[in-house]
Amino acid sequence: MSKIRVVHYINQFFAGIGGEEKANIKPEVREGVVGPGLEFNKNFSDEAEIVATIICGDSYFNENVEEAKAEVIGMVKKYNPDLFIAGPAFNAGRYGVACGTIADAVQSELNIPVLTGMYIENPGADMFKKSVYIVSTKNSAAGMRKAVKVMAPLAIKLAKGEEIGSASEEGYIPRGIRKNYFAAERGSKRAVDMLVKKLKGEKYETEYPMPDFDRVDPNPAVKDISKVKVALVTSGGIVPKGNPDHIESSSASKYGKYDIASFDDLTSETHETAHGGYDPTYANEDADRVLPVDVLRDLEKEGKIGELHRYFYTTTGNGTAVASSKKFAAEFAKELVADGVEAVILTST
Repeated sequence: MSKIRVVHYINQFFAGIGGEEKANIKPEVREGVVGPGLEFNKNFSDEAEIVATIICGDSYFNENVEEAKAEVIGMVKKYNPDLFIAGPAFNAGRYGVACGTIADAVQSELNIPVLTGMYIENPGADMFKKSVYIVSTKNSAAGMRKAVKVMAPLAIKLAKGEEIGSASEEGYIPRGIRKNYFAAERGSKRAVDMLVKKLKGEKYETEYPMPDFDRVDPNPAVKDISKVKVALVTSGGIVPKGNPDHIESSSASKYGKYDIASFDDLTSETHETAHGGYDPTYANEDADRVLPVDVLRDLEKEGKIGELHRYFYTTTGNGTAVASSKKFAAEFAKELVADGVEAVILTST
C-alpha cells in the first residue's frame, strides 16, 4: 500500500532562512522535508510522508494574500497530495493567519483534507476554527514535539476519511459544531452528577462550555485632569513618515515609541498609518484623526489637562495576537508610570 502523500507549508523562520528580515520572501517549494517536517515524518511512521515543503515569508503572504494563495495552490496542485498540513504556527499571529488562510483555500479549491495547529489566542485560530481543523498548541515552538504528536494521527485520520472524534478526544480547537448523540443516562441525571462533583470540588466536564470573556475592571476616575500628565497610545498604526521601525500592517510583532514634543499638529508630511485593516486615506491626510495630538495641544494650552506626554506608543491592532498585545502593554506601561503619566487615551480606528 502506497504512503499518504503530504505537502507541508511553513514560514521563513521554520525553514531556517531567517527571521523578520526575511519575512518578504515569495513562495518557493523544496522537494521532501524541511524543518519541522522531520518531526512529522517521524510520527507518521510508515503511513505517510512529506513529499514537498512550501515556504513563504509571513509578510509577503499577508500583504499579497490573493497572489500568495494562487502561487501556493499551484505548487500544491503540482504534487497531487492526499493531505495538506500548515505549520504549526503556535502564537505567531501573521504565521497563524497565513496557515489558516492557505489551509482553507487548499481545502476549498483542491478538495483535499487540511490540518494546521496554533495557540488558542492566535488570531488565525478564531478566524478559521469553524472551517479548518486546528490542533491546539502551546504558545511557542517549545511545544513543537507535543503539537506534532497530536497533529500526526489526526492528519492520518483526515487523509483516510475516517470519523473524527470530539475536540477533547482529538486535540483540535472546538469548532462550534454540536452533534446529536444517544447518551447512556438522561440529561437531568448527568446535570445532577456534575453539580455534586462541583460541590465536592471534584473534576467534572461541562457539556456546554460558556464563552470566557477577559473583563478588565476600570480604574477610578481621574480626580483633576487639569493637573495630570496624559499620554496617547494607539492601535491605529500611526507612525512617523516612512514607518522607520517597519511595524507590520497586520498581526504586529512589535510596537513603536515616538517623540511628539515638537509637534502641535500631525501632517501628511510628518506622519502616516501603517495599519492594513482600514482605508488609510484619511489617516494619511491627517494623522490627528487617529492620534489627536492637535486637540490635546489645545487642551494643554487651555489648562484643561496638565500636559501631553512627549512620547506616544503605537502598533497595528488587526490580527495581532492577544498575548502579543498584553506583552506590549506590560512593557510600555512600566515606562509610562516611571515617566509620571497618570492617564492614557487609547485610540483605535
